[in-house]
Amino acid sequence: MNTRKDYIAVFDSGVGGISVLRHLRRVMPGERYLYFGDSANAPYGTKTKEEVKQLTFAAAQTLMERGIKALVVACNTATSAAINDLRAAYPELIVIGIEPALKLAADKFPGGRLCVMATPMTLREEKFAALMHRYDQNCTVYKLPAPGLVELVESGKADSPEMDALLRGLFAPYRGQLDAVVLGCTHYPFAAKAISRVLGEGVTLLDGGDGTARETKRRLKEAELLEEGEGSLTIENSKGDQRLIGLSWDLLR
Repeated sequence: MNTRKDYIAVFDSGVGGISVLRHLRRVMPGERYLYFGDSANAPYGTKTKEEVKQLTFAAAQTLMERGIKALVVACNTATSAAINDLRAAYPELIVIGIEPALKLAADKFPGGRLCVMATPMTLREEKFAALMHRYDQNCTVYKLPAPGLVELVESGKADSPEMDALLRGLFAPYRGQLDAVVLGCTHYPFAAKAISRVLGEGVTLLDGGDGTARETKRRLKEAELLEEGEGSLTIENSKGDQRLIGLSWDLLR
């Protein structure tokens, strides 16, 4: 067992967290990363909160045994379901979550028309309700669950005719009515090209990946755990499917 606490572990329900990993490696290129995608149990967004919490804790325990100094929960659904409990269970560990970039959208578009795309579980959780209440007094905020989108990304169809068809149906009631779309699931940035095709370039797309990476760096610096080495990356997936490992590397580019 590796007891050196030198990895930054990045966890997601599948390949979506690669969108956060890209930001992490950009702001901290000298770190050693261990990415774990739980595609065997994806999607998380249609499960119950208790199911997601159990899956998240199982992954965290496995990663803890590898010797990590920080855990980045690069999954909006898992963050909603389990982040507070994870921090309570592992008080000695730096635990970073991600949430929809609604504040960023509200700051950029005061009084604007904002759409938050997220999984059904993220949108129904109290954590999101509290976040939305902070900004829906001054902005018009639409909640848009996007079932099927995660599965298309996991199957390598993030930029495909199937994705375009799904998005045209989802956004049909909002065409021409939005200033920004908040991508509230880490899988969704990979569909950004398709979303822009459907909505037009005039709609701004925002996600929380950059903020999560910067908060991780801040916490590591505060704990004097930042490294300036050559950096490395290991990618693993619970499904044991080399296609998913290959897709993860492709999405990282």
